[in-house]
Amino acid sequence: MQQFIRINESDNVAVALTTLEKDFSLSFEQDDQPVQTLEEIPAGHKVALRDIREGEDIIKYGYRIGIAVKDIPAGSWVHTHNIRTGLGELLEYKYEPVPARTMKGITSTFKGFLRDDGSVGVRNEVWIIPTVGCVGKVAEAIANMSRKYLKGSVSDVIAFNHPYGCSQMGDDQENTRKILCDLIKHPNAGGVLVLSLGCENSNLDVLKPMLGDVDENRVKFLVCQESEDEIADGAAMVKKLIEYAGGDERQDVPVSKLVIGLKCGGSDGLSGITANPLVGRFSDRLVSKGGTTILTEVPEMFGAETILMNRCKDEALFDKTVCLINDFKNYYKANGQTIYENPSPGNKKGGISTLEDKSLGCTQKSGSSPVRGVLKYGERVVCPGLNLLSAPGNDLVAATALAASGAQIVLFTTGRGTPFASPVPTLKISTNSALAGHKKTWIDFNAGILTEDGHTWEEATDDLYDLVLEVAEGRKVKSEEAGFHDMAIFKTGVTL
Repeated sequence: MQQFIRINESDNVAVALTTLEKDFSLSFEQDDQPVQTLEEIPAGHKVALRDIREGEDIIKYGYRIGIAVKDIPAGSWVHTHNIRTGLGELLEYKYEPVPARTMKGITSTFKGFLRDDGSVGVRNEVWIIPTVGCVGKVAEAIANMSRKYLKGSVSDVIAFNHPYGCSQMGDDQENTRKILCDLIKHPNAGGVLVLSLGCENSNLDVLKPMLGDVDENRVKFLVCQESEDEIADGAAMVKKLIEYAGGDERQDVPVSKLVIGLKCGGSDGLSGITANPLVGRFSDRLVSKGGTTILTEVPEMFGAETILMNRCKDEALFDKTVCLINDFKNYYKANGQTIYENPSPGNKKGGISTLEDKSLGCTQKSGSSPVRGVLKYGERVVCPGLNLLSAPGNDLVAATALAASGAQIVLFTTGRGTPFASPVPTLKISTNSALAGHKKTWIDFNAGILTEDGHTWEEATDDLYDLVLEVAEGRKVKSEEAGFHDMAIFKTGVTL
């Protein structure tokens, strides 16, 4: 097994792939002298490959990830005790396009559920969408009562509880309405019951015009305050939805119909070395076949944003990406928060020292394809290829945002592990083999094998691509097997 890696020849740090004991020798073909570790270097953490002076840049991935706060002798552990962020606040950007690698792929197919609007679902479920948190438990009760009616191709009845839909103002309320409408029209739902209390801000009189025309056989509405027994009435409506949607059958559709969300969380020092670049390779492959991928977590683009900006297909998209970044920075400033907050305790424990360190690893998920679209929060994807989506780094909020933008599946890379789900199948990819072995009920794919002998990037990309197609054709991911289905809406304003 490989014990350490220098990601880029210009890096002045290496990453330990296993714990390196004191006096361990690191040698590289391009260097004359090996480097001896001066202390134990935990797995996933960085070691200085030469003397680094106070104020000097720390280089990883070929880019600066921070600045030394004191002299760091060669062989020393490089982490939060001797490195700080080098990022500022609002920056000036210049469009400097770089040639983006574009691959031509052979068109292939998978079996999905073709909807009347031309979109494709990878599941045929009945969803219950509450318009307000007051009826969330009613939605769950209806779902529990209705599963006995399952038949045909309908695989589950799912209630998506949330605390919003009332006591909100302005853009905050509009964001909630957009997400609800996006989920009501999601292709993974063969039928939807929209459940309203009746007196909330986001009541049906407001939502229906936003939804536009819907198939009454697939979308039904219930106002609880107008029903004598809302649970019984709701279950009866769900039964009709199941009877109608149960007749849907999978059929061959082009892989170009796939929309895959890209997300990471609970990262470690291997995230940017194994799982994230593997997802980037998957993204490039799907895009080459005409498919679509969506990268989000704007705060985790800070420090690596120019890489994405310069891959925009034109200057207009570059300008939209600048706004994507600066709007989120201004959101931080408006709330009196530090823009470049350090990574979470779990990230730090895993070896990530600064936001630049995390961001440069995070953006590996985007592969090398050109950026073809930039989406606002709640905006549905329309451009095939790689898209950027405005959403925070929070796992549940960002994954829900990906689903709302049209992703039928989310690829979620993690070095720490998490059991959460989202409204769509959320395929967990571990960055290291220890996590995959320890949490077999959480992890769907182990990218940690890429640090082990006998495994190639091409084979791992093939295996991940094949697994995604299997999930698209009905194979359940671990969180689905556990019965987990979560959603979370981005709260951006005051609560009345």
